[in-house]
Amino acid sequence: MLIKQRAGEIKDPVHGYIYFNEVERKLIDSRPLQRLRRIKQLAGSELTYPGACHSRFLHSLGVMHLSGLMAERLMELGYIDLDGALKLRLAGLLHDVGHGPFSHVYEDVLYEKQGHTHEDLTAKVVKESELGDLLSDEGYSRDEVADLCTGRLRSPDGRFLNQVVAGRLSPDTMDYILRDSYFAGVGFGQVDVHRLIDSMDVVQGSVAVDYPGGLYVLEAFIIARLELFNAVYFHRTVRAANVMLSRAMSYADEYLGLTEVEDIERLLSMDDSTVKAEILNLEGGGRAKVAKELVLMFEERRLLKSTFEAVVYRGDDPLASQLRRAAVRRRLEEEIGEEADVDPDYVIIDVPSVLSVPVHPKDGAEVLMFRRTANGGREVMKVTDVSPLLSSLAKFTDVVRVYTLSEHREAVAEACRKVFGEGSLYKVSV
Repeated sequence: MLIKQRAGEIKDPVHGYIYFNEVERKLIDSRPLQRLRRIKQLAGSELTYPGACHSRFLHSLGVMHLSGLMAERLMELGYIDLDGALKLRLAGLLHDVGHGPFSHVYEDVLYEKQGHTHEDLTAKVVKESELGDLLSDEGYSRDEVADLCTGRLRSPDGRFLNQVVAGRLSPDTMDYILRDSYFAGVGFGQVDVHRLIDSMDVVQGSVAVDYPGGLYVLEAFIIARLELFNAVYFHRTVRAANVMLSRAMSYADEYLGLTEVEDIERLLSMDDSTVKAEILNLEGGGRAKVAKELVLMFEERRLLKSTFEAVVYRGDDPLASQLRRAAVRRRLEEEIGEEADVDPDYVIIDVPSVLSVPVHPKDGAEVLMFRRTANGGREVMKVTDVSPLLSSLAKFTDVVRVYTLSEHREAVAEACRKVFGEGSLYKVSV
């Protein structure tokens, strides 16, 4: 166990007791970490899965815990020392301090408006807030910790450490699979992450999983993630809540400066409740009125309805690549609104921004495995080359949807047929 002198413990419903040292205690009690208590991990999912009310704070503690387990594995293999292991725990604890209100929903707006990600803001908060001072007082480099917790370390060991923190098999991913499935009440996320960690090694500078010993648990891990995306993250009603919050924040941004976070004080002042209150207090017409109405509808669970779906194949579908551009989506929303005689502010095209299956050959970051050779060496392989199951998912699908007010479903559905065209890939859901 890495924690020799415990400063405290927290009973977590997923991992059991999570212990922390004095440095970690100070960081946990800081304003940036405590703010994460007021940001839901799965914004909007609670309207479909009422148990999914867990916070970014609890997730951060879980990632710290699993980072410690992975660090112990790396120490056992001789890749890092105790100091490096403790830094990995700090990185796990701090990796989400840059999340805005409603988590990834805000990040979509932030990227569209400012070109920033939550990792950019995490690095900024670690360096410029009280967290940086706390780290410096304890002998840590705030810049190094900021780079590590965002997967941007440039040291000789940076490649595999960045993969440990921010890769496809990171403690972050492990915890959200376990935690999100637990609180949503779905059973398929209970993967043996301890077995997965024990199957890992560093081969040719990259994190890889032992073959064949670790193949079964790796397949279970990737399939569990896919099931979560299908059943929870990309659920039609969950996404309705997400797009309403996203569009409300996007429209309110010009009045409230929600994405103007060069001064981190603005970011640290925002959480789910404060931003909802700010939007509900907007006055006037135009998009301020639309933003306010969308939040009010969200609060009363009067959600937009999916009226059109398009199944897209990531990697070779021109529709998917075009619709990832916000300007293209807005132009099509206006075209659909005009065709349906509906205010385009109430026509929203939803495109997944995260890969549901992280094994696509064109993605450039395939999960790796290794096997020991007869001469004592180790051969690196892509998981899609040794797993027929995962290889069959390489050409995976995601769903693009169009949402609108319930009273406009039929008109918007008909307009979508004309704008997108009829075809086997498309399905109207009125």
